[in-house]
Amino acid sequence: MSESGHSQPGLYGIERRRRWKEPGPGAPQNLSGPGGRERDYVAPWERERRDGSEDSSTAVMQKTPIILSKPPAERSKQPAPPAAPTAPPTPAPLEKPIVLMKPREEGKGPAASVAGASSPEGAAPPPPTTPTPPKGEKEGQRPTQPVYQIQNRGMGTAAPSAMDPVVGQAKLLPPERMKHSIKLVDDQMNWCDSAIEYLLDQTDVLVVGVLGLQGTGKSMVMSLLSANTPEEDQRAYVFRAQSAEMKERGGNQTSGIDFFITQERIVFLDTQPILSPSILDHLINNDRKLPPEYNLPHTYVEMQSLQIAAFLFTVCHVVIVVQDWFTDLSLYRFLQTAEMVKPSTPSPSHESSSSSGSDEGTEYYPHLVFLQNKARREDFCPRKLRQMHLMIDQLMAHSHLRYKGTLSMLQCNIFPGLPPDFLDSEVNLFLVPFMDSEAESDTPPRAGPGSSPLFSLLPGYRGHPSFQSLVSKLRSQVMSMARPQLSHTILTEKNWFHYAARIWDGVKKSSALAEYSRLLA
Repeated sequence: MSESGHSQPGLYGIERRRRWKEPGPGAPQNLSGPGGRERDYVAPWERERRDGSEDSSTAVMQKTPIILSKPPAERSKQPAPPAAPTAPPTPAPLEKPIVLMKPREEGKGPAASVAGASSPEGAAPPPPTTPTPPKGEKEGQRPTQPVYQIQNRGMGTAAPSAMDPVVGQAKLLPPERMKHSIKLVDDQMNWCDSAIEYLLDQTDVLVVGVLGLQGTGKSMVMSLLSANTPEEDQRAYVFRAQSAEMKERGGNQTSGIDFFITQERIVFLDTQPILSPSILDHLINNDRKLPPEYNLPHTYVEMQSLQIAAFLFTVCHVVIVVQDWFTDLSLYRFLQTAEMVKPSTPSPSHESSSSSGSDEGTEYYPHLVFLQNKARREDFCPRKLRQMHLMIDQLMAHSHLRYKGTLSMLQCNIFPGLPPDFLDSEVNLFLVPFMDSEAESDTPPRAGPGSSPLFSLLPGYRGHPSFQSLVSKLRSQVMSMARPQLSHTILTEKNWFHYAARIWDGVKKSSALAEYSRLLA
């Protein structure tokens, strides 16, 4: 071998012939076939270098298909195999399109528009004000997000202050409907808080109360005005009427104050009878203990009636006084006494002015309606009607209650032949006949015993409109009355409830009622 590193010619030929004759892993092979040209000689060090480079390239070519064939989820779980130093970083170009495709599937929101600018397809995102959802949207991925984005895009700038449709639908639902009355004041004269569950935060409310002696039909009238019709069974009335057994025993059906509110937001308050003999008999015979401030049972019964009447005069817009015969003078004396002990309207400020006691305009007084229940045929005579109005006007002449000018039978077309100025002083009086009078009047009169009826084809003469017609006219008259403010501030239904609870507590602790009770004893 020479100094330059090349072999001598003789040795080169001998080595060449030996390698072609001796088969082995290092011997060169004829790749061109039997008739092909022999391949040039490759030095051992050159062959080792080439073998190493071929092995590395083969390893790279074998690893690349394996990585591409696996899904992204499996590839993220398994650790990546070690790659050759010269191999290109293959995971980066595979993960990038997957990240760009995810916002396009969820929806074209703000995130999709930012990433979509560099998407390989080059599709420009739609403007944010487009109201239509994307066509390529897949189902079952995130259904709430596209709906929320579409709603915001459709509403524009008003989206932040818009009401949630679920909350708006809940507010539009009608309030819970009452099916029967509940107690506002129990038989022990204690306040009950269960009625507040049926009240709302709105100011358009009308409160109607009732007063009357025992057996006059207060519960029946309040049931017909609130939710029932005359054709229904009386046992299904919202205010339980007096049963036949209770009438035979001479007892009272209602005790305390019952509460009922209609869907028209009208509150009806049914009360126990005033000056009731059955309550007095129950106190005496059952040996019930009286409160320490009362010594006699009849004093306690009268004070209970005055407390209820004074309470209604303070918290009601309309108070109906029911009587079944005309007239009882003790009832009018009782009304005047209740007006005298009525608590004053609370002042808007804690500072009491010097003229608050003398100024009558600051005091609140409700509308007072006299209902003549179980009226007879002759009570509808125009001459009798004028006498009744004149007597009530004279008895209530010194009262501050609004007993005239808010209800008129002449304007209801009940007496079509009478002029509007027929009555000199028209008070709030309304006549209602017996409920069972229609069945009796439908029977035609007979000429004599055993003979055929006279004018059998004509209806019987009643002398007044039907019971259903009169109840309907009374209801329309009561519901159309003015609704003055009960206090110096506008009250909602719930505020009225708290205001009524405060008034009831003040009535029970009233110094005027305590002084009147001491004078009775």
